[in-house]
Amino acid sequence: MSLTKRNEVLFPVLMNEIFRPDWFGGTRNETTAIPAVNIKENEENFELELFVPGRNKDELIIEIDNSVLTVSSETKKEEEESKENFTRREFTLSSFKRAFTLPETVATDKIEATYINGVLKFNLPKKEEALPKPKRKIELS
Repeated sequence: MSLTKRNEVLFPVLMNEIFRPDWFGGTRNETTAIPAVNIKENEENFELELFVPGRNKDELIIEIDNSVLTVSSETKKEEEESKENFTRREFTLSSFKRAFTLPETVATDKIEATYINGVLKFNLPKKEEALPKPKRKIELS
């Protein structure tokens, strides 16, 4: 009786290589990536930044409903490549949706947004009653 060592790793590795998604020369795409966000609070406002590169301004949908700020986008792209007798078509669907519950201190009617170099920036001003009051001196009577 002889002991033989089996290489059980070879078959799964080979199968993964053959059946990988980009085997025919395509590329792997993450189609539902959630954009990264930065949120800062100042005395007068909140600043919210979303990293959404590669989008056009008109592809972004921004809505406010019951103190919930929702940012979403959906893009569809179709590419066709022909060489000799072979044709390859690739459909790409890329979408995301992000929602933020705004604090009661935000003046929702004064929110401003800009989109520059792939960064969507929001200025969320605070209501007057939420702003810090200046110091005042109280005189003794």
